[in-house]
Parts: sequence; C-alpha cells; structure tokens
Amino acid sequence: MNSVLALSAIVLLVLLFLKVPVYLSVLGGSAIYFALNPTINTIMFAQRAITGVESISLLAIPFFVCAGILMNYTGVTKRIMDFCSVLTGRMSGGLAQVNVLLSTLMGGLSGSNLADAAMQAKMLVPEMEAKGFSKEFSTVVTATSSMITPLIPPGIAMILYGCIANVSIGKLFMSGLGIGTLLCATMMILVRFISIKRGYQPLYKEKASAKQYMTAAKPAILPLCLPIIIIGGIRLGVFTATEAGAIAILYAIFLGLLYKELNLKNTFQGLKETVCTTSSIMLIVAAASVFSWILTKERIPQQLTEWIVGTIHNKYIFLLVVNIFLLIVGMFIEGNASMIILVPLLAPIAASYGINEIQFAMIYIFNNAIGALSPPMGTLMFVTCGITKCKTAAFIKEALPFYILLVINLLLITYVPVFSTFLVNILY
Repeated sequence: MNSVLALSAIVLLVLLFLKVPVYLSVLGGSAIYFALNPTINTIMFAQRAITGVESISLLAIPFFVCAGILMNYTGVTKRIMDFCSVLTGRMSGGLAQVNVLLSTLMGGLSGSNLADAAMQAKMLVPEMEAKGFSKEFSTVVTATSSMITPLIPPGIAMILYGCIANVSIGKLFMSGLGIGTLLCATMMILVRFISIKRGYQPLYKEKASAKQYMTAAKPAILPLCLPIIIIGGIRLGVFTATEAGAIAILYAIFLGLLYKELNLKNTFQGLKETVCTTSSIMLIVAAASVFSWILTKERIPQQLTEWIVGTIHNKYIFLLVVNIFLLIVGMFIEGNASMIILVPLLAPIAASYGINEIQFAMIYIFNNAIGALSPPMGTLMFVTCGITKCKTAAFIKEALPFYILLVINLLLITYVPVFSTFLVNILY
C-alpha cells in the first residue's frame, strides 16, 4: 500500500512540474491511488471532493472576493490611494511608499494578493516609471507589498487555514493585523533606504496642511471602516466570519451607490470575476481534500508526528526545519493547495511541541506568502511581470534585498511569539 501511495505522490509532483493545473495534478495523483486500490469504493473519490467544499466557513471566500472586486469598481481604490499619497508622499521614494501602504490598506478590503498585485501593477507602476523609478524596482515593490494582503483580515489564506485546522478565524484575523503591520513598517524602511541611495524623490516637496489631510481622509474613512466592522462584529459575536463576508458585500454595494459609481454593467462584471476567482480556489480545495483523505487513511499524519517528535526534541529546531521545508514547497506548489495537504500533517505536530496554534498558523501563512513571490513558480512574480513587461531575471536580482527582509520577518514571527499573539491576547 505504501508503494501505491508513493506512486500517487510521484504522479502528483510530476504533473505539477509539467505545469498541469494544480487541481488536475492533485486529482491525477489521487486517481492513481483509487485505481490501484480495488478494495476502496471509487465513489469515495467524488464524495471526498464534494465534501471538501461543503464547509459553511468556506462561504466566506466568495463573499470576501466579491466584496473586494466590487470595491475596485466603486472607486474605493482611487480614494484610498489619494489618502496614502498624502500620508507618505513626502517620504523618500514617495510613490513606492504609497505602493506599500496601499497594499496594506487594500488588504483589509480585498483579501486576494493576486488581485491586489494586478491592480497596482496597472495603476501605480506606469506612474512610478514616469517619476523616475526603474521598471524592475517598481515591479518588485508592487509584488512584494502585495504579500501583505493575505496577512491582513479578511485574508483568504486565514479563512482556509481556520477551516482546515479548526482554529478561530476571528483570532487569526486579529493576529494578521499585527503581522501585516510589522511587514508594512519594515518594508517601508527598506524602501526608504533604497530610495535615498538611488535618489528616488518624494512625491511632494511641501509639507501637507491639516486641510489637505482632512480632504484626503474624508473619502477614505468609510472604506477603511470595513476591517473594523468585520473584526469588531466577529469579536462581539454579532456575526460569524462567513456572515462578515456577506456584510462586506452589502457595505461595498452601499459605497458604490453612495459614490454613484456602481452600475449594472460593472456589477455583472464583478460577479463574473468573483465566480472565476472562487472557482479556481474551490477546485483546488476539492482536489486537495481527496488527497488529504488518502493521507489520513494511510495514517501518514500520525506516523510523521511520531517520527518527527522522536527525532527532533527541540521545538525551535522543529520550527527552523518547518520554515526551510515550507519555503522549498512554496517555490513549486500553490499556497492554497499546499495548505490543504500539509496543515493536517504539521498542525498536530506543532501542538505536540506546545507551539501556540495562532503563532504556527501565521508562520505557515507567512511562508506561503513568500512562496508566492519565489521562483520558479511564484504567482505574484509572474502576474506583476506579465503586466509590467519586466524580465524575470531582472525581477529576481532586484528583489534580493526584499527576500532578505522577508526572511528576517519570518524569523521574528517564528521565534518572537508576541508578534503573532499580542493583539489576540488583548482582545481575547
């Protein structure tokens, strides 16, 4: 039986390397297992795939995706960008700082890093190049800052992790605020040093007046209230994380009507984009659920736990090994797919070492975010490079300081639990 499972895993990996869509690769590997194991009813294949996407909590994904897309159609992005420009436009590398802060604030609205990267690559990179920034630097800042999006509530990665590991999504959202703020602050410091070294100028020279701050803040106040409504409502028990997604859609429609920018045409376009984005995520969830069932049936999580606990006696060494492993996996496998397969394996092991479940969740999600930026299969890298026409080799070379910064942040999250648990402990 172990040889059949090994063959299934090999088929899965080979299909991934051949760039077959992730869900088909996982289903292909799983199909091999069922085909070579006649004692298992093949109906289980379909049942596990369907059951994997029937969780009520997963409804939060299409809701928040839809809310984020509708926000883009209602002029919210432009209003928040103007607000970011006033706040950071006088710092060294003004537009690059706007880029980082915009990703952080939009993360609280969209939850999708790819949507954020695509939007900012179209809106900000041409403007940055016109202001004297290099194409490579502009593209790297856009892709790297988009990593903040899944870490800020309502990040889709946190919803998935909460459903898989049975962890409070509300607590993950609160922890994500701290991690996202840490990454935003450190990234803005790095952008400042690079900008000073290269002579990238601020967006504005004069000091902003109180009136300018108020003028820019007024249109952004209502959109920026959404994360507060979501987290506050979940914490006070007014609604669940799934219901918060529905509230977010209603709020987006309200803003669209208020700003008079939402019409039937872009509403239908937004719904179409929501279906496409949600379908791609749910297909991966369904496929990975089948493979997770196979691993559980073969007792792989239990055997792996026993082996690791018996081999590694120090939780800090375990965390280091997990980080290295996840960084390598992230280079080749899409984050949501790896999460559904690996979280059931790794989360129980982390618990056996006494590692806080919220801290381990954020370590995992942060590793996934780095994987989205890493060659050879980094989705963020390819999305931004595809839009800006930046060469991949130039992107990787320009991104080296940012990779170093990300590793430093990862080590801080891994070995200083307060970054993950501080806000959670205060509110919970």
